Amino acid sequence: MDMSGEQRIPAPQQMVWDSLYDPEVLKLCIPGCDSVEKTSETEFTAKVVVAVGPVKAKFTGDVSLLDIDAPNSCTISGKGNGGIAGFGKGNAKVELTADGNDTILKYTAQASVGGKLAQIGARLVDSTAKKLADEFFKRFVAHMTEKAASGRA
Repeated sequence: MDMSGEQRIPAPQQMVWDSLYDPEVLKLCIPGCDSVEKTSETEFTAKVVVAVGPVKAKFTGDVSLLDIDAPNSCTISGKGNGGIAGFGKGNAKVELTADGNDTILKYTAQASVGGKLAQIGARLVDSTAKKLADEFFKRFVAHMTEKAASGRA
């Protein structure tokens, strides 16, 4: 499955970059997230509950940040295991560009699933992944808008 998108975030580029590395911000913004722990400067472990059609599972995943060009771009590589529900893995290239006081965030992502998740159908998995990405960015943009407004006050 491939996804891409672009978001305008009403916050300075460095603030957006720093927030993408903040476990507390990630926990707030990732749908179904129970916890995010930073295990090194470039690695995180997360626990997330996800429902894909009739399959609901708790995933434990590891995320690594690669090809870091702070505060401009990085590649996010992750893999998660949901026990009997299956597994998922993927990569996303994230690019940040300043546009006045705003930041343009662009991403392209590739992901795959296996196990029970793969059996329920690619169309349902794809639509759920898109919905989760949309929800993450909705929450992230709202958080950054509030953070930038309070930082400017």
